[in-house]
Amino acid sequence: MRILGLDYGEKRIGVAVCDELGMTTRGIATIARKYWKRDIEQIAALVREYAAQRIVVGYPVRLDGTEGIQCEKVNGFIEALETGVCVPVVKWNEALSTKEAEGLLREADVSRKKRRGIVDRIAAAIILQDYLDHNPNPLGGDTPKPETAKPRRGQER
Repeated sequence: MRILGLDYGEKRIGVAVCDELGMTTRGIATIARKYWKRDIEQIAALVREYAAQRIVVGYPVRLDGTEGIQCEKVNGFIEALETGVCVPVVKWNEALSTKEAEGLLREADVSRKKRRGIVDRIAAAIILQDYLDHNPNPLGGDTPKPETAKPRRGQER
């Protein structure tokens, strides 16, 4: 069983995948956004390549739990994505995932130039790992909604 994780951004989409046991994640790609059709074709190709059975998309809920303009953009992307892939798409709270990824890369002494190219896939891996940590049976049963999901460490409300 494999699940893809996506960190949808203005310029790039970070992509991560979990191992077959659904325990660990790793960033696998950064898609430079052009237009939805091309982006979705690339994601669909990764779904086929990794035989993914679900896609988890980072959902940018504000720290106070409300949805803003970014959520509207992600919702539009998810609607388009659902028509282009044959697997379920799940929203998952991504609050501060990019900041966490940037912090990890700074701690690892990765240069700014290199960080730009990998921060999105690291953020996707953080989102997907958080999803796996909160879902002991990630392909079965109900998935908590992003606004009701437990906040990640350091994000207690």
